[in-house]
Amino acid sequence: MAIKRRKKTIVEFSMASMTDMIFLLLIFFMITSTLVTPNAIKVVLPQSTQQTMTKPLARVTIDKNLDYFIALGNQREVQVVFEDIVPFLQKGFAQDNEMYVALYADETIPYSEVIRVMDVVNQNNLKMMLVTRPK
Repeated sequence: MAIKRRKKTIVEFSMASMTDMIFLLLIFFMITSTLVTPNAIKVVLPQSTQQTMTKPLARVTIDKNLDYFIALGNQREVQVVFEDIVPFLQKGFAQDNEMYVALYADETIPYSEVIRVMDVVNQNNLKMMLVTRPK
Protein backbone atom coordinates (compact mmCIF):
# COMPACT_ATOMS: atom_id res chain seq x y z
CA MET A 1 0.00 0.00 0.00
CA ALA A 2 1.39 3.28 -1.08
CA ILE A 3 0.99 6.38 1.06
CA LYS A 4 0.56 9.59 -0.82
CA ARG A 5 1.90 12.66 0.80
CA ARG A 6 0.19 15.94 0.22
CA LYS A 7 2.37 18.88 -0.62
CA LYS A 8 1.70 21.84 1.63
CA THR A 9 0.84 25.02 -0.23
CA ILE A 10 1.91 28.28 1.32
CA VAL A 11 -0.28 31.27 0.61
CA GLU A 12 1.45 34.59 0.86
CA PHE A 13 -0.52 37.70 1.68
CA SER A 14 0.73 41.08 0.55
CA MET A 15 -0.03 44.00 2.86
CA ALA A 16 0.97 46.62 0.28
CA SER A 17 -2.50 47.22 -1.13
CA MET A 18 -4.08 47.40 2.32
CA THR A 19 -1.40 49.83 3.47
CA ASP A 20 -2.12 52.02 0.45
CA MET A 21 -5.84 52.07 1.26
CA ILE A 22 -5.23 52.96 4.91
CA PHE A 23 -2.87 55.75 3.85
CA LEU A 24 -5.44 57.19 1.41
CA LEU A 25 -8.17 57.08 4.08
CA LEU A 26 -5.88 58.82 6.52
CA ILE A 27 -5.19 61.63 4.03
CA PHE A 28 -8.90 61.95 3.25
CA PHE A 29 -9.89 62.31 6.91
CA MET A 30 -7.05 64.74 7.64
CA ILE A 31 -8.13 67.03 4.79
CA THR A 32 -11.85 66.91 5.54
CA SER A 33 -11.34 67.50 9.27
CA THR A 34 -9.61 70.83 8.58
CA LEU A 35 -12.59 72.04 6.54
CA VAL A 36 -15.11 71.50 9.31
CA THR A 37 -15.67 74.19 11.91
CA PRO A 38 -17.15 72.62 14.98
CA ASN A 39 -20.63 73.91 15.67
CA ALA A 40 -22.68 71.56 17.82
CA ILE A 41 -25.47 74.10 18.41
CA LYS A 42 -28.43 73.67 16.07
CA VAL A 43 -28.85 77.00 14.31
CA VAL A 44 -30.66 77.63 11.03
CA LEU A 45 -28.52 80.29 9.40
CA PRO A 46 -29.96 82.81 6.96
CA GLN A 47 -29.12 82.25 3.29
CA SER A 48 -26.70 84.37 1.31
CA THR A 49 -25.04 84.20 -2.09
CA GLN A 50 -21.80 85.70 -0.75
CA GLN A 51 -19.55 83.46 1.35
CA THR A 52 -16.28 84.34 3.10
CA MET A 53 -13.39 81.98 3.68
CA THR A 54 -11.91 83.71 6.74
CA LYS A 55 -11.44 81.38 9.66
CA PRO A 56 -12.59 83.09 12.86
CA LEU A 57 -10.88 82.74 16.20
CA ALA A 58 -13.98 83.46 18.28
CA ARG A 59 -17.53 82.23 17.72
CA VAL A 60 -20.73 83.62 19.20
CA THR A 61 -23.88 81.60 18.56
CA ILE A 62 -27.47 82.64 19.25
CA ASP A 63 -30.00 79.82 18.91
CA LYS A 64 -33.76 80.05 18.36
CA ASN A 65 -34.37 80.10 22.16
CA LEU A 66 -32.15 83.22 22.47
CA ASP A 67 -29.47 81.25 24.31
CA TYR A 68 -25.90 82.50 23.83
CA PHE A 69 -22.94 80.18 23.24
CA ILE A 70 -19.28 81.15 22.91
CA ALA A 71 -16.11 79.35 21.84
CA LEU A 72 -12.50 80.13 20.94
CA GLY A 73 -10.74 78.29 18.12
CA ASN A 74 -11.64 74.61 18.06
CA GLN A 75 -13.12 74.59 21.57
CA ARG A 76 -16.61 73.31 22.18
CA GLU A 77 -19.34 75.94 22.62
CA VAL A 78 -20.23 76.93 26.18
CA GLN A 79 -23.59 78.44 27.11
CA VAL A 80 -23.30 81.87 28.75
CA VAL A 81 -25.41 84.89 29.58
CA PHE A 82 -25.06 87.98 27.39
CA GLU A 83 -22.92 89.82 29.96
CA ASP A 84 -20.20 87.13 29.73
CA ILE A 85 -19.56 87.83 26.05
CA VAL A 86 -17.43 90.95 26.66
CA PRO A 87 -14.82 89.26 28.93
CA PHE A 88 -14.73 86.33 26.51
CA LEU A 89 -14.00 88.61 23.54
CA GLN A 90 -11.37 90.54 25.49
CA LYS A 91 -9.65 87.27 26.39
CA GLY A 92 -9.65 86.22 22.73
CA PHE A 93 -8.34 89.63 21.65
CA ALA A 94 -5.47 89.29 24.14
CA GLN A 95 -4.48 86.04 22.36
CA ASP A 96 -4.70 87.49 18.84
CA ASN A 97 -5.35 91.18 18.14
CA GLU A 98 -6.28 90.38 14.52
CA MET A 99 -9.04 87.96 15.46
CA TYR A 100 -12.40 87.80 13.74
CA VAL A 101 -15.59 87.16 15.66
CA ALA A 102 -18.04 84.94 13.80
CA LEU A 103 -21.69 85.39 14.69
CA TYR A 104 -23.90 82.36 14.11
CA ALA A 105 -27.43 83.70 14.57
CA ASP A 106 -30.56 81.64 13.94
CA GLU A 107 -32.70 83.22 11.22
CA THR A 108 -35.77 83.25 13.49
CA ILE A 109 -34.32 85.43 16.26
CA PRO A 110 -35.17 89.14 16.51
CA TYR A 111 -32.79 91.43 14.69
CA SER A 112 -32.21 93.37 17.93
CA GLU A 113 -30.27 90.40 19.36
CA VAL A 114 -27.85 90.51 16.44
CA ILE A 115 -27.42 94.26 16.93
CA ARG A 116 -26.63 93.74 20.64
CA VAL A 117 -23.74 91.45 19.77
CA MET A 118 -22.59 93.74 16.97
CA ASP A 119 -22.50 96.67 19.40
CA VAL A 120 -20.35 94.73 21.86
CA VAL A 121 -17.93 93.74 19.10
CA ASN A 122 -17.78 97.31 17.79
CA GLN A 123 -17.20 98.80 21.26
CA ASN A 124 -14.18 96.52 21.67
CA ASN A 125 -12.79 97.45 18.21
CA LEU A 126 -12.95 93.89 16.90
CA LYS A 127 -13.65 92.58 13.42
CA MET A 128 -16.87 90.66 12.93
CA MET A 129 -18.51 88.54 10.28
CA LEU A 130 -22.04 87.20 10.06
CA VAL A 131 -22.11 83.54 9.13
CA THR A 132 -24.71 82.46 6.58
CA ARG A 133 -25.50 79.32 4.64
CA PRO A 134 -25.21 79.21 0.85
CA LYS A 135 -28.33 79.48 -1.31
